[in-house]
Amino acid sequence: MKQHVVVAECRDGKLRRVSLEAIAAARQCMAAGDKLAVLLLAGGATDAAEATRLACRGPDEVIVIDHPILSRYTPETYAAALVAGAAALNQPPDAWWLGHTAIGRDLAPRLAARLEAGQISDAISAAAGQGGSVRFTRALHAGKALEQRALLPGAPWIVTVRPNNFPPAPEMGALTPAAPIRSAAFTPPQTRIVVRDVVRRVSAAVDLTEARVIVAGGRGVRSAEGFAPLAALASLLGGAVGASRGACDAGYCDYALQIGQTGKTVTPDLYIACGISGAVQHLAGMSRSRVIVAINKDPDAPIFGVADYGIVGDLFEVVPAIIGELGNNNA
Repeated sequence: MKQHVVVAECRDGKLRRVSLEAIAAARQCMAAGDKLAVLLLAGGATDAAEATRLACRGPDEVIVIDHPILSRYTPETYAAALVAGAAALNQPPDAWWLGHTAIGRDLAPRLAARLEAGQISDAISAAAGQGGSVRFTRALHAGKALEQRALLPGAPWIVTVRPNNFPPAPEMGALTPAAPIRSAAFTPPQTRIVVRDVVRRVSAAVDLTEARVIVAGGRGVRSAEGFAPLAALASLLGGAVGASRGACDAGYCDYALQIGQTGKTVTPDLYIACGISGAVQHLAGMSRSRVIVAINKDPDAPIFGVADYGIVGDLFEVVPAIIGELGNNNA
């Protein structure tokens, strides 16, 4: 019998969607008799209240570690909090599941080193195999190749899951009682890192890495003002705005919006590329989107090679036309 642990992550008092996806990933890899716990690191009452959303998603228990110091991420305090949460379980964890977020990417290797555990990062699928083994799939080379990995039995392992690649764990039915929620004691360790302030250069209603719809612009937007119709379309679709490195380098938008090899990796349901040529560095960050729509004046642009639908035309004519059509349908 294995003990699986999902590390739930909050942002601005709201549970991140990838935490629910990690629960689903863990559940589909569990064998009969395995246990699933969720650890919620909360920096206050708002974060801690999200435990109720986790409790009805099928875990055996939810453990909340609530302390003001956890309101801002530092690797030392978060790693110590996870160890404290694990100590509250009836048995040591055999498997840890985290979202492949900025925090997850930083925390997982630190936790793996501390626990002498194996680690697999950025998993896009996972499936149980024979003998209790689990096989994970990762995308390589801009999605052109897939790698399968499995960890040796007998030692704990840690996995980070890429957002938007697993369905979020659904709420259990009314006949299934919610999991018990309990608190775990935590004494912050002395640390060498102190976060005095957090400055966010970009504020968006929808997190780019978890957005189901992304409207991205490249050098073809020609200016910062050129992103205005893209933002309008993204807002209409309930999505987020992204950008290629070319647009960021040109000063049209902040680097926080960059998608690609040196930016964020995204896998939305719908990716609309506007004025993006489709360099391999950009494709590395978005080629696994479920549906890709390319809008470009150049019919030979490489982006059309990966697009499901292509529109050869001026984005400043096409995007307003799409907005107008969507507006008419919603009227």
